[in-house]
Amino acid sequence: MTLREQLERRERDVLAPQAALSAASRGRVRAEAEDPVRPAFQRDRDRIIHTKAFRRLKHKTQVFFSPRGDHYRTRLTHTLEVSQIARTMAKVLRVHEELTEAIALGHDLGHTPFGHAGERVLSALVPGGFNHYEQSLRIVDVLERDRQGLNLTWEVRDGIARHSKGRSGLPVGAPPEHRASTLEGQLARVADIVAYVNHDIDDAVRAGILNEGALPRDAVAVLGRSPSERIGRLVTDVVEQTLGGGLSEVRMSDHILEAMLALRAFMFEAVYENQAATAEFSKAHGILSGLWAKVREQPDRFLDRRTIDAEGLDRAAQDFLAGMTDRYAVNLFEQLYIPKPWVTVTDGPRMV
Repeated sequence: MTLREQLERRERDVLAPQAALSAASRGRVRAEAEDPVRPAFQRDRDRIIHTKAFRRLKHKTQVFFSPRGDHYRTRLTHTLEVSQIARTMAKVLRVHEELTEAIALGHDLGHTPFGHAGERVLSALVPGGFNHYEQSLRIVDVLERDRQGLNLTWEVRDGIARHSKGRSGLPVGAPPEHRASTLEGQLARVADIVAYVNHDIDDAVRAGILNEGALPRDAVAVLGRSPSERIGRLVTDVVEQTLGGGLSEVRMSDHILEAMLALRAFMFEAVYENQAATAEFSKAHGILSGLWAKVREQPDRFLDRRTIDAEGLDRAAQDFLAGMTDRYAVNLFEQLYIPKPWVTVTDGPRMV
């Protein structure tokens, strides 16, 4: 028995009957030999961590564009917090931790520069619209490894494709066709909102955009005053309610869910759409629109010819812009649109 087979047997012995098992995966798009040490979901987790798209998350906006403080979240630190919360719940419920982690780590790979503002701009530019969760799946399926993709398991791909909730989506209780097929994917989905609502409050207070006293009183009374208290209350409720439901699906109690949704609605009004917080994002439209035009004018300079030939110019431009970090987009815009001076500052007066 190989080391991988020993780990797979341990999964069968330890995990709950409702958990996804590596050895019972629905498989990969392309058949490949199993790793001698790592079961399938652990291998997927490792592949995601080593992608270029994952590394770029450290320079992509979470809420505040290019914050000067060292303690504001980026898209990468958000992803790590989602992973931690999701794995905590998975461990208590005895479902597959590495599958949960792989989905959490891959869920935002396709996010645009400039946060949700950038996504709105791309959605207007790209024919047919743009959704970051679809782009995340495209990254792992097609773009990474020089367009070979990561060839992930069906369970990880399903969780990535179904993680997004949007402003009005339900973190739990969604119809089966709108939620992940595995408990692990459902945990990553609820962990995403638990993480971003609470850490975005922390960042907004630090930025002076929000006073904690302005949080909705009823929601605070139910969930707690501090981020750690609220996260603890939410995580505890999820695991208790899910266990109480026999692990048929990930659940929350009605009053906890209502309080969390009220807090999310408040954050959209007070922070995500706050003029002071999003003032710089109005410039994102000009930057991304300008780049969209330029790269399509000069496709051989900027875009992947294989994508153009196989899927068209718009798809290649979408991949290029969505993959940019905030600072890369700004720097490229400056190169393409800002005139350079003829005389540099090092040039001085000459003696006649």
